[in-house]
Amino acid sequence: MTPQICMETMESAWKTIPLALPRPNLSDKERERAKMRERAASITGRRRIPWLRKHGYAARLGGCFLAVTVATVFVGFAPEVNLIWVANGVLLSYLLLSPRKRWTAFLSVGFAAQAAGTLLVNPHWQMSLILTALNLAEVLFSALLLRGRSFELPRFTDRAYLLRFIAFAVVAGPLAMGLIYALMSALWLHCNPGAALLRWTVADGLGAAVVTPACAAIFRARLKKTLSCGKDWIYVILCAAVTLAVFSQAHVPVPFLLYPFLLLVLLRMGLGWAAVATLFVAAVGSWHTIRGEGPFALSTPLSLLEPSILLQVFIAAAMFMLYSISVVLEQQKATESRLQEIAVLHKMVTENSRDVIVLADFEGHRSYVSPAAESVSGWTSEELLAMSSTELMHPEDVHKARAAVRELRAGSEGAMIECRVRKRDGEYLWVEAALRLVRDPVTGVPSGILDTIRDISERKRSEQQLQEAYRAVEALALTDGLTGLANRRKFDQYLTTEWRRSMRDRQPLSLLMLDVDLFKPYNDTYGHQRGDSCLKQIAEACMDVVSRPGDLVARFGGEEFIVILPNTESEGAMQVANEICEALRSRRLPHSGSPFGIVTISIGCATMIPEFGRHAPDLIAIADHALYEAKHDGRNQVCIGNPTEGRGEGTQSSTLPKAATDKMA
Repeated sequence: MTPQICMETMESAWKTIPLALPRPNLSDKERERAKMRERAASITGRRRIPWLRKHGYAARLGGCFLAVTVATVFVGFAPEVNLIWVANGVLLSYLLLSPRKRWTAFLSVGFAAQAAGTLLVNPHWQMSLILTALNLAEVLFSALLLRGRSFELPRFTDRAYLLRFIAFAVVAGPLAMGLIYALMSALWLHCNPGAALLRWTVADGLGAAVVTPACAAIFRARLKKTLSCGKDWIYVILCAAVTLAVFSQAHVPVPFLLYPFLLLVLLRMGLGWAAVATLFVAAVGSWHTIRGEGPFALSTPLSLLEPSILLQVFIAAAMFMLYSISVVLEQQKATESRLQEIAVLHKMVTENSRDVIVLADFEGHRSYVSPAAESVSGWTSEELLAMSSTELMHPEDVHKARAAVRELRAGSEGAMIECRVRKRDGEYLWVEAALRLVRDPVTGVPSGILDTIRDISERKRSEQQLQEAYRAVEALALTDGLTGLANRRKFDQYLTTEWRRSMRDRQPLSLLMLDVDLFKPYNDTYGHQRGDSCLKQIAEACMDVVSRPGDLVARFGGEEFIVILPNTESEGAMQVANEICEALRSRRLPHSGSPFGIVTISIGCATMIPEFGRHAPDLIAIADHALYEAKHDGRNQVCIGNPTEGRGEGTQSSTLPKAATDKMA
């Protein structure tokens, strides 16, 4: 028979075991706080015993010796009935809660305690020492398998550790030593080895299953703290009363009534007190079963098992139930803790994020708006929840949002749009909305849209300034710095574009090439500054005449200018050229080196309808040849080139009458 440890011994061991755990190194600030707590405790009369702190290791060894001795002696009260072997479970709990370097001391104390307890109740000291050695070997075997690392503490609410404990401490250890005990029983005592193996394995395995988790929970739990509220006592009292009522009578076999009360203690007070309650049930049940009382002592035809085996099965089922529910509770607690961490993290992110986070359905009805919305738009979260997603959006940008929603409905995981949103003060600000599809976590069906909105007004302003700067630089790159006209690069681009357009539309394209007459003598006589001023006057004269939006006046190089006249016949080109000459002559810029007495220009005019096989440089070549003819024929005139000739032979000149020229001179 395996007796039960008395509650006084458990309470004494509980007071000593927590000090066995390794203490971390304390900083100076933590030491100061500890001293302050001790001072406060001294004032309230709750100062800890100094000798317990100083001699804690010796006190723990003494507690281990006392607990194992009492557990061993208790079996001598009824050796004919082997129920639960408690001593191994007590010693195993000490080992699991102590550093490995102290196992030798605890094993020595445990061996001495079991040997002394066995000798007190059994005069056969040789057999007592052998059984004690087997018990210690079983405890050491289980402890080594369970303590894979020296700093690992028992976690009976962890599924993986619980499975290891059942495999090693409840099954493997008792079975290994039970085989040796069965062999010894068959050789020396001439007993049935099967029965001996069953008794040893069941008693030791059940003892480890009940006592080790119970002691570990009792030693590590703050039972006094649990009972700080007076209402918690009612659960312990109810469980004790029902236990006494169930096992004190044999008329009604209702031991199953204890399960709800054990669960009640577990749920309300934790695994520590549930283990204490289970030990109390085992002690009361063992006492009454040994005396032939209680529901398990009934002799019924429905069961052929002995009363002790029935009690063992009952206690084992109770512990299995407590273990299973403790694992579920621990997982639920871990899940709740994780969810709480996620909620706190979510709240911290949403409340401190500068971006606005919005959760809405596909119809635009919002279900969540982060607090950042008020600082960005001026609208509160409550006001935005009452509005649809497109209510504050600029009318020109609504189609962007609807197109993005259609993409998400079609299966796209995300989209991004830039749009304008109206603020509370009526102004619009640019925002960037990153849309993300939200799916139902169970079915995976799209259920809504997660919208992260960021204010990009500053970026938009920077982009606009950058575009303006780019356009300014581009304009500078395409503009002549002196005259403000288009430069040669702009002319080449524009001529290519208009050539293709005229070829497509089958429309004539005219080109005027202008050159200042006798400009080098002008520079030599009046200087380069007056020469630059003269070129500006010529550019202004051209711009006064060429006024159509599609026309282009450009500086071709040096004192040469060029004019593109799209969709213009040769007669129109000649008219524009003569008007430019007249506009310059009307300015009457003096030129002493010119036979005309004023600054004049010569113009070569070319007109053609572009066609395949001809290119834009051909038009320039015709105008250049016509300009050469105008210069050769006396300057201050307009000549038109023949488009049928690649070199421009056959030009026509347009000069002023000699009387008019003499008058201007």
